[in-house]
Amino acid sequence: MLLLKRIPTIKGIIKRRLLVNFRAAPSAVQRILPRPFRPKLQKGHAIAGICLIRLEQIRPAGFPGFIGLSSENAAHRIAVEWTDKAGMEREGVFIPRRDTDSTLNHLAGGRLFPGEHSPAQFSVVDVGGRVELSMRSLDGAVAVNVTGEDSDQLPASSCFDSLAEVSTFFERGNLGYSARQDGNRLDGLLLRTLQWRVCALAVTKVHSTFFADRNRFPEGTIEFDHALIMRDIPHQWHTAEDLHAG
Repeated sequence: MLLLKRIPTIKGIIKRRLLVNFRAAPSAVQRILPRPFRPKLQKGHAIAGICLIRLEQIRPAGFPGFIGLSSENAAHRIAVEWTDKAGMEREGVFIPRRDTDSTLNHLAGGRLFPGEHSPAQFSVVDVGGRVELSMRSLDGAVAVNVTGEDSDQLPASSCFDSLAEVSTFFERGNLGYSARQDGNRLDGLLLRTLQWRVCALAVTKVHSTFFADRNRFPEGTIEFDHALIMRDIPHQWHTAEDLHAG
């Protein structure tokens, strides 16, 4: 078998990043988490969500921006904590599903860089602070629809008390582990943002077939909490040590 060395650092611009988040029953979330993960809780709730991200100028570190590539991507994810081999408490996100409109991301994900990606179609309108986004995976397994406008406050029903609190919660969760089809290993990827700026997104429409699946989340175990948006953020992706799924 040909083994490809992963690119250690990738850089570019986060042109647009939506973090669409749900609060969920910890027991429902724990059932879909591999070891060693456990849900990271906020006021007793597990936090799950979708990262919908447009990347631009993506290229290996050291290469000029004009050769970089652009793509639309989606990651269904869950905020987690775990104890590492050294006994240290860690936090990040577990990503059971990644989708992309990039052929390169689909072919190279899990090989040249961490994270297997399924091919998907995206439709995005992003004008004047209003975003309408839909995604449908080509295998028909996942579909997402989100509509919202820039805002300066979270919904009153959110389990977070302030934008500052939720910003800190997600800034700390910059280490992600992605599920692989073979089920034996979790790909590790560390996001380093050279700036960190989030705004609230007032959502008027939101649906994910992943979170609406009642076999995965029984009735009453998950509901929408809030959404955030980030724009024009320089960043780097760093390969992190993989974990073995328990």
